[in-house]
Amino acid sequence: MMVGPALVLFYIASAVTLGGALGVVMTRNIVYAAFALLASLLGVAGVFLLVFAEFLALVQILIYGGAVVIVLLFALMLTRLEDFQHLTDHRQWPIAAIVSIGLFALLAAAITTTAVRTTEPQSIDFETLGETLFTQWAIPFEVASLVLLVALIGSIVLVRIDGNRE
Repeated sequence: MMVGPALVLFYIASAVTLGGALGVVMTRNIVYAAFALLASLLGVAGVFLLVFAEFLALVQILIYGGAVVIVLLFALMLTRLEDFQHLTDHRQWPIAAIVSIGLFALLAAAITTTAVRTTEPQSIDFETLGETLFTQWAIPFEVASLVLLVALIGSIVLVRIDGNRE
């Protein structure tokens, strides 16, 4: 079996995605975790590019890689340090580790036992996709932006300087 360039690029994008995901859950610094999340999201965008989903790759970079990580970093910058002084490690991490390993085993078994259909890769026209997005999917698109706005406003309200919680 010959290894083509698409397979090599898939392995690179997968390694970036998995490395970023591991960085998110294993680092103790929340800012580093946010940057590891960005790396993981960029790896997912690379996988989207490999399957000819250019629009999804663009959305992954702009919305998830840009907006969500920026909102997360703003929330971190607006959070008071006093809120984190009394945090300790969670005592139920062994249970979480067992559940995670079990879920991984279940997903790995499902992936290895499922037959894969092979079809010719197809790309959709950006004009058709844009027309569909802003006619049929306009309301969910706006709801997603509203949720991000509410999250940002909520983080600002939570960390007001005066400490008045009314």
